[in-house]
Amino acid sequence: MAAKRTEEILNILDEQYSIDVKCYLEHDSAWQLLIATILSAQCTDARVNIVTKELFKKYPSIESFAGAELSELEQDIRSTGFYHNKAKNIIGCCRKLHYEFGDEVPRTIEELTSLPGVGRKTANVIRGNIFGDPSIVVDTHVKRISNRLGFTVEKDPERIEYDLMKVLPEDHWILYNLQIIAFGRDICRAQRPQCERCRLTRYCTEYMNRQQA
Repeated sequence: MAAKRTEEILNILDEQYSIDVKCYLEHDSAWQLLIATILSAQCTDARVNIVTKELFKKYPSIESFAGAELSELEQDIRSTGFYHNKAKNIIGCCRKLHYEFGDEVPRTIEELTSLPGVGRKTANVIRGNIFGDPSIVVDTHVKRISNRLGFTVEKDPERIEYDLMKVLPEDHWILYNLQIIAFGRDICRAQRPQCERCRLTRYCTEYMNRQQA
């Protein structure tokens, strides 16, 4: 029964949103996506794309980021927020990529999360979008909507990730994140969700609870 329910939800998402794996962060290489994802913490993809358009011209390689002046990089990325930590992590990350990984972005979750500023979410973005490895990315949209759909009751991103691994087929792991981002921006918003436009209300625990109240 649970598997059929999950299949119905995924079919609706497939119909409503693209089944193509297309990352919202603009990039031409694995290292560019890595940096863009670090910048995307507490920042919109649209803002990150504006910043990286000039940033990747100024710093055209991992080595150039590794040698960046901290205070200057902070100003370059200031509009993405939390720029002190982000700049420090980007430089540290690129130094490790340059000196320990030969300017190659690693593939495994263990190696990726050994890089400064890279947690499981960022690592899974790289694994799913660059290497095509089945990976679940838990961002704010996935966290909120997965709870509303009853896929998990957890709040911790890593626990949510493991819950979703149990209920979602592997071919939808990275796709689910991309579809849920679109769904979360368009309909299932954190504040004032557009329930009257939603095709998933019959699966939504939050909506059903409101109806029964």
